[in-house]
Amino acid sequence: MSDTPLSPDPYAEVPTFWQRHAECLTAGAVFVATVVLAVLAFPPFHTPEFAYAMLVPGIFWAYLRPRLKLYAWTMFAAQAVAWTILLWWLHPVTWGGLFLLGPVVGAWVGSWYLAVWWALPRVLGRATPVRLLTMLGLAAAWVLIEWTRTWLLSGFPWLLLAASQWERASILQVAAFTGAGGVSFVLVAVNLGFAAVSHSIFVEREGGWTMRRPEFMLGLFLLMVCVSVQVQETFNRGRFTVPLARVAFVQPYISQSVKWDPAQGPGILNILEQTTLAAGATHPDLILWPEASTPWAVRGEDNARAFVESLARRTHAPLLLGSIAIENRGGPREQWFNAALAVDPAVGLQTAYYAKRHLVPFGEYVPFRFALGWLKKFVEVGDEDFSRGGDAAPLTVSLHGTPLTVGPLICYEDIFPDLARSSVRAGSEVLVVATNNAWYGEGASAYQHAAHAVLRAVETRRPVLRCGNGGWSGWIDEFGNVRAVLTNDAGSIYFRGTQTITVTRDARWIGRESYYTEHGDWFVAVCAGLVLLGGLVLTTGASPARSSDVSKE
Repeated sequence: MSDTPLSPDPYAEVPTFWQRHAECLTAGAVFVATVVLAVLAFPPFHTPEFAYAMLVPGIFWAYLRPRLKLYAWTMFAAQAVAWTILLWWLHPVTWGGLFLLGPVVGAWVGSWYLAVWWALPRVLGRATPVRLLTMLGLAAAWVLIEWTRTWLLSGFPWLLLAASQWERASILQVAAFTGAGGVSFVLVAVNLGFAAVSHSIFVEREGGWTMRRPEFMLGLFLLMVCVSVQVQETFNRGRFTVPLARVAFVQPYISQSVKWDPAQGPGILNILEQTTLAAGATHPDLILWPEASTPWAVRGEDNARAFVESLARRTHAPLLLGSIAIENRGGPREQWFNAALAVDPAVGLQTAYYAKRHLVPFGEYVPFRFALGWLKKFVEVGDEDFSRGGDAAPLTVSLHGTPLTVGPLICYEDIFPDLARSSVRAGSEVLVVATNNAWYGEGASAYQHAAHAVLRAVETRRPVLRCGNGGWSGWIDEFGNVRAVLTNDAGSIYFRGTQTITVTRDARWIGRESYYTEHGDWFVAVCAGLVLLGGLVLTTGASPARSSDVSKE
């Protein structure tokens, strides 16, 4: 028998470029679509509708049973790139932090796709209850991953999926019962529904009015539940609107490059004085300053204290401000706090103050200092780490003789739902966020940060007043509606100046706690149960899809 190889069949069909490279081209298309949709879904872009489809490319691809290695690397890379773009505002402070944090958060979020890869091929051909329970289990798995971001490694729950909807209050109202996780759950469910329909149309070749995908119908039902809560909560709400206060927001817009330079201190005080006196001319009931607004500690420096007390007297209005508080100054147990303090025009600086409870790692303290003692924090104030506050007790300010309890949150504390919740549980009638996004320039940071304040307002059913060094400053009502934003004549949030806003509140929520405030993260426990149940139904019972059909490589 001859060993001469057979010549190619001249009549054989020649594979097309797409057929020869289908796997790589599919991975590339999914990568690009995932990155683009994820970035466009979040602030500063005003296209939150993309959040309903941002997961669809990866979900649809999982139905096609790609190799695990290719799928995992593609989805992790897409998430790493997307999160690096979303966190690009970090680069004025730390390039290293940007290129570390982006991929870390991307891998953290992208781990969800491993569950998708495992589950969806196994669900094909299964009974409707199995498919629906799998869908709910996958949506619940997303919520669990987001929940771990609130506490693991100090926590960084920046831009949970629910935050994409900060300008769409109609879907957010369920957060008053479930927390932000309920909103994320619904968004993921809708993505799963869209992917299921896409698989029916493009792979199973189903179509027409007879096509029914229970996953899509369930996602639509959950979305309608959110809308129905919105209708119930906001119907005829004008009857319950009552005045709260005329609040003056002061934006000094001090550049971070000069903020802690002692030589610039007098000039900074002059800016604060001029803008505050301009605010006082509008006869407000309360004046707000941003985080760490003074170049010297109001509690610990007699001159700084005298300065703010003088301004409160001259404007005839209480002043709620962010500044440094120093305890045991000059002693062996000296402590520095990033604080919020209240100044009354009649009695001066109040003894009680709020100390920031969740400090910024490497910004306000160096974690694992026993091993990383050679590192320095990037906040250029104080030689040692800031101390952490441990009390959620609110501050009380007097509005023409009527006391108002205010729950301060400093810097990025409003991204942590448990901090806002504990402030309201402690008796806060209003949440006030004092922050300083000037570290990060005039990019996406301020808008992304403000999105979290909207979620906290809905979860706790408390108005949120937000005062930034240069923006975003404004008022968010109990239902997550942005009622006022400080802008200049050009429409920019980045400016130096002041504006006084008449703030109202809903009488139905005065002295009343939301279900989420009262019961906390109960929905996380429900999601854990759904994950277990979804996994159980997939691993028990007969499956039309043979396990060998699912690639293990």
